[in-house]
Amino acid sequence: MKEQTRKHLTKAGWLLFYLYIIVLAYFLFFSERYGRDIMTHGYRYNLVLFKEIKRFIKYWRQLGIETVFVNLFGNVLAFAPFGFLLPLLDKKYRRFFYVTFLSMLFSLTIELIQLFLRVGICDVDDVFLNTVGGIVGYIFFAFCNRFFCKMKKHRNKSKK
Repeated sequence: MKEQTRKHLTKAGWLLFYLYIIVLAYFLFFSERYGRDIMTHGYRYNLVLFKEIKRFIKYWRQLGIETVFVNLFGNVLAFAPFGFLLPLLDKKYRRFFYVTFLSMLFSLTIELIQLFLRVGICDVDDVFLNTVGGIVGYIFFAFCNRFFCKMKKHRNKSKK
């Protein structure tokens, strides 16, 4: 690949990453659909791992399938792009544990901001689910990367 093309792809990747962060921030801090426009007077938090996950599973009929899906799978899906895009941006982000740690750190930062701004609920289960999302995104990246590397090798062999 030409150096100029690679630079353009890198810039496009960073632009896509920044757009992802902006959209994620909107849904996490400002979206009226998820009650983010209401600031509470008290702190709302959960520090017991799996407490809310168990509650959503146990009371799914009363809460509704959309609420359960958004709270459980939405957190995973929201962070999958983070785990996918980071390794695309720079080779130093291509280690599993590094991406996992950055996903957890980014999620923890978001949850602490929600706690201090009193927007949403600071939930340790969200940190867990978001980290799982980052891992899912990384696994998808690794699969795609391996697939494209094999295709490239095969193409290079057929040219010779």
